[in-house]
Amino acid sequence: MNTRGLLSWFLKMLGSALLATGAAILPAWAGDCGGPSACYLGFTPAGQTGRLHYFASQDPASSPGDPKAVLVAVHGHPRDALTSFTAAWQAVQQAGTGARTLVVAPLFQVASADAIHCRSPGVPSAEAGDLLWTCASWIAGEPARGSPLTSFAAMDALVRELLQRWPGLRTVTVAGFSAGAQMVQHYIGFAALPPAGVALRYVVAAPGSWLYFDPVWPADTLAACPAVQRWKYGTGQLPAGLGRSAAEARARYAQADIHYLVGALDSSNAAGTFYKILDKSCAAQAQGPYRLQRAQAYADYERRLLAPAPQRSLVIVPGCAHDVACVFPSAAARAALVGG
Repeated sequence: MNTRGLLSWFLKMLGSALLATGAAILPAWAGDCGGPSACYLGFTPAGQTGRLHYFASQDPASSPGDPKAVLVAVHGHPRDALTSFTAAWQAVQQAGTGARTLVVAPLFQVASADAIHCRSPGVPSAEAGDLLWTCASWIAGEPARGSPLTSFAAMDALVRELLQRWPGLRTVTVAGFSAGAQMVQHYIGFAALPPAGVALRYVVAAPGSWLYFDPVWPADTLAACPAVQRWKYGTGQLPAGLGRSAAEARARYAQADIHYLVGALDSSNAAGTFYKILDKSCAAQAQGPYRLQRAQAYADYERRLLAPAPQRSLVIVPGCAHDVACVFPSAAARAALVGG
C-alpha cells in the first residue's frame, strides 16, 4: 500500500473508532476523501469570476461513487465548516446511509483581514479569486463583494454544481445550524426550484432568529420595535436582489419540505447555549428569550397562519444545548436529516 493509500486507510479506521465511541472527528481535508476525511473542492458559478468552495465526502474525479442523496451542512457564524461537515457525516453514518449519501459543507469565505471574528481552526483562508462576504452578510442573502451574486444564489449554484458532478443524486437536503440555520430559513423562500426528478429538502436547526412572512405582532410591539416587520425578521424592505416578492417567497416557503430542530437545553443563558452571541435586538427578543422558545413560537405561527397543513414537526433534541456536534448526529434528528 502506498503512502496515499495508507493515509486514507488510517483516516477511515480512525473515523470508525471515534464514531463508535461518540468522540469528535477532525476531518483531514488535505488528502483523499472518504470516511471522515473531506476533499476541499471549488467551482466558479455561471456568469461569475470568483470561486466558491466546499468540503465533500467524495471526490468525483477519483472516486465518484453513486450517491443518491446529498446532505449539505451550512456552517455557523464562526464559519466552522469542518465541524458542520463532521456532524453531518456522523449523522449519515449512524443512520446507515453513508454508502449512498454524499456529505457537503460549503464555506462562505471572508477576507483574512476581516475574518478575525468568524474564523475557525483548520478551515482554509480565503485566496485570490475567491468569492468574499463579510462575517454577517452571507447570513442575510447579501451579494459577495464586487459581485451581484447573493449568498442565496451561491447556494443555488452549489446545488446545480452537485447535481452536475454527481448526476445520480435524487434528493438534496440543505441543513443549517445556528447562523447557518438563519441563512437556510431565509433562503428557502427564494431558492431556485430543483430540476424534475430531484427532491429538495431543508433542515433549520436552532437559528438565533426567524423570518416571519405575516404581520403577527401586536400594536405595542410594533410601536416599540418597528424592525420586527423589516428584513431579516420580516419581509418589509425586502432586498430587490433576492428576485422574488414577499408574496412569492411566502408561497414558496409554505410549500417547501422543511424540518425543524433545536436542542432541549438551548433555552437559557447557561454554559453551552452560547448566549453571548445570541441576537438580542428588539426584533429578535420579540420572537422569544432563547432559541428553544423562538423555535416553538415560530412553529406555533406556522401552524396557525403560514402552513397549517400538512403540519411540520419541530423536533426538540434531548440532552443538547447549542452544539451541532450533539444535535445533528442524534437519533432524534435522524429523520429530519436523512429521512426514514
